[in-house]
Amino acid sequence: MPRKVRPSSGTAARRRRTPKKSVASKKRVAEPLAADVVRPAESPLKILFVASECAPFAKVGGLGDVVAALPKALRRMGHDARVLIPLYASINRARFGITYERSACAHMGGGEEQWVGVHKALLDNEVPVWFVDCDRFFGRPGIYDEPWGEYGDNAFRYGLLSKAAIQICKDTNFIPDVMHVHDWPTAVLAVMLKTWDRILSPLSGTASVLTIHNIGYKGIYHPGALQYLGVGWDTFNPRALEDHGKINLLKGGIAYADAITAVSPTYAREVLTPSGGMGMAPFLNDRGDDFTGILNGCDYEHWNPETDKLIPARFTPDDLSGKAICKTELQRLFHLDVRADWPVFGIVSRFAQQKGFNLLMEALPKALNQMLFQLVVLGTGDGGVEDFFRGLSAAYPGRVNAHIGYSNEVSHLIEAGSDFFLMPSLYEPCGLNQMYSMKYGTLPIVRATGGLEDTVENYNEASGSGTGFKFVEASGSALANTMGWAVSTWFDRPQHMARLRKQAMAQEFSWERSAQDYVAVYRRAIQKRRAM
Repeated sequence: MPRKVRPSSGTAARRRRTPKKSVASKKRVAEPLAADVVRPAESPLKILFVASECAPFAKVGGLGDVVAALPKALRRMGHDARVLIPLYASINRARFGITYERSACAHMGGGEEQWVGVHKALLDNEVPVWFVDCDRFFGRPGIYDEPWGEYGDNAFRYGLLSKAAIQICKDTNFIPDVMHVHDWPTAVLAVMLKTWDRILSPLSGTASVLTIHNIGYKGIYHPGALQYLGVGWDTFNPRALEDHGKINLLKGGIAYADAITAVSPTYAREVLTPSGGMGMAPFLNDRGDDFTGILNGCDYEHWNPETDKLIPARFTPDDLSGKAICKTELQRLFHLDVRADWPVFGIVSRFAQQKGFNLLMEALPKALNQMLFQLVVLGTGDGGVEDFFRGLSAAYPGRVNAHIGYSNEVSHLIEAGSDFFLMPSLYEPCGLNQMYSMKYGTLPIVRATGGLEDTVENYNEASGSGTGFKFVEASGSALANTMGWAVSTWFDRPQHMARLRKQAMAQEFSWERSAQDYVAVYRRAIQKRRAM
């Protein structure tokens, strides 16, 4: 019979300590500018977000959430922020009220002209969104890949998107002060602004800001794509696009963008190190104060248990009766034994190595045999991980179940109905699910890295302070010990569980402050661009 487990003190306790940060590495990253640096008299900005994702139209990860939420926060500050993404075949035009506006001709390299359709919609009835319709590149079921691998022409697909963004701005006379590009898919736009549109262009004064959401994905392709991109072979050098004989789109953006951000301060420090930078550290270090870390915000209009329409009962920090109802419905949906006395652990994630699934695969069988808890899983990705959770569900009926796939409604129910949320990431640029979890009173169990380190306060067993449980060592045993720490808190210190929940729900990671920090970065980038 499984039993309640309290991890031993000593090694397990040491793993809970917050890791010390390198003083030397801190000095290499410019801190976000304080909100009061931006003077009220300064004029509003025009900002175009050019990205591969934007929720709810097209989303694979946190990038889609950021591209949806940050422009909304900027518009509420008085700035004219807009979004441009591909019109993927998977986007339901009728559902989102997407309508045709015009056509545009993107002049690619080698004299090739690519005509595209330009469609439009409003995001949350506030943010104008342009959709680039090109069946040749976007009329496919996937965003980046298909079941058997990545699309081989991704450099062409997102090169076309970037060049179309420039042309649409010219055709509509929307001349942005800043083009905000995201990760490798649109990093090449920063190169284009400094080559094709460097002089004698309406956009010759437009600055570019590149946000790195995940440096593990760089966009490395055959150099033959350079001709189509039209940025010139002079960019194919070790300080720009060239990377061991191929082109590296993210590296090109790092070289040419007027400013660069990472999605949390800790992650910004981590990517300046050889291990964290994954080959990009020397080039980011070369950018000095042009590189800064700004913590992502959380869109509480969509993730708030007091107003969430996707959960069966709403609740507040002072009345958690609705959370109990959500837990019961979650157990029923996943065919678990309905019982309030056991804690439920939740996982909502892509099944990718970065997310620490090797740690979970090592820790969960041991934990399930030694501790009393249930587990619900929502996600898809690596086939081996999918099979692991299918097998785990079969081995522990009534205690474990996994839904292979993705559902926004189910993800909300897991956040609301779980007691703990597992995020043992090997690295995590920012992470949003730990923020969602805290707002729903679901305590995150995280590895102390990147944005997880920045947002989760480790539980202090002596005082009851904290908002979650952290560990440092990237091992299955460290994760299992931390899960045991959480389970023992559930059974042995219920007064601390209540306090932790209240403290977690009180956390505010709104976009307001982060948006102010981005405006400061925008203004600095504009000043640099126009001084050239």
